[in-house]
Amino acid sequence: MAEVAQRVHWPWPVLVMQPTTYAVPQEAAGARLDAWLAAQLENVSRARVQLLLSDSKVLVNGASAKPSLRLRGGETVEVLGEPVPPPLRAIPESIPLDVVYEDDDLSVINKPAGMMVHVGSGATDDARNRGTLVNALLSHYADLSHSADPMRPGIVHRLDKQTSGLIIVARNDAAHHKLGEMFSRREIRKTYVALVHGAVKQDHGTISTPISRDIIRRTRMTTRREVGARTALSHYTVLERIDSRFGKFTLVSVRIETGRTHQIRVHLASIGHPVIGDTLYGAPGKIPVIGPRKKSDPEPETIALHRNFLHAAELEFAHPTTGKQLTLKAPLPEELQFFQQKLMANS
Repeated sequence: MAEVAQRVHWPWPVLVMQPTTYAVPQEAAGARLDAWLAAQLENVSRARVQLLLSDSKVLVNGASAKPSLRLRGGETVEVLGEPVPPPLRAIPESIPLDVVYEDDDLSVINKPAGMMVHVGSGATDDARNRGTLVNALLSHYADLSHSADPMRPGIVHRLDKQTSGLIIVARNDAAHHKLGEMFSRREIRKTYVALVHGAVKQDHGTISTPISRDIIRRTRMTTRREVGARTALSHYTVLERIDSRFGKFTLVSVRIETGRTHQIRVHLASIGHPVIGDTLYGAPGKIPVIGPRKKSDPEPETIALHRNFLHAAELEFAHPTTGKQLTLKAPLPEELQFFQQKLMANS
């Protein structure tokens, strides 16, 4: 393990940042300071700008400022030097990775369900800080991009723990910055496959209900609260309708334009079709055989899936450096294929 840890390049490679002064134009009025400044600094990510701000190495009209400061236009912004990254707290672990694509700028990994992308920022060096995608990446690659959070090297976007499929990893800061911009501009096409409860009526549809945090159950998101809600767009297409002895189900593909927390799960649940296995959003833990039953009858046969039937199946985007169009796919994992076959048996 010690030998692997030495391969990881940390702290960040030196990016010489000479003291520079910028005049904020009037047309930048209303922009966040961190977003505007990241656009001025070539190949510097927004997360790295936030580190500069937290280190008081950015002054606005001679004073320190928060990343969320809204510019008014006319300010003088001074960048005084290098960001100092916090110490790396993620531990390299020799965990196998299903690498779908890789080059010097990025990798695309087929993440299994049950693996967290990274631990929380408050996690320590114990069992909670093990077994994540980041742990595996640190063992597999000598170079990863860096963010303001020392637990998330290489991480540009995320997948839920119980969602499998494709995730992009940045191998350097320049690629991270460009990929972040592409996600912000919705230039990365992400398509998922989900099996949901019930018969979805329309062959195609768009769910555009804004999403916010559930104030009662903080681990959940909701479409029923307007305060703090953010725009979310999910387009679905019915792939197959299943009428089984366990009830009616629908296999759908879902393309998302935004990347809100639990977006597909909460959107599908909001129209009455929770993802199979997703007990957080209303799916039952066990699915019984349907039909009349007497009190004297034995307990009905049930079927269960101990993960969400949600899989990030396809990514389409232009390579951040070469511009080459990439289309990458990952088939349904064996456990989802097996569950679907079992569900349809004798239907």
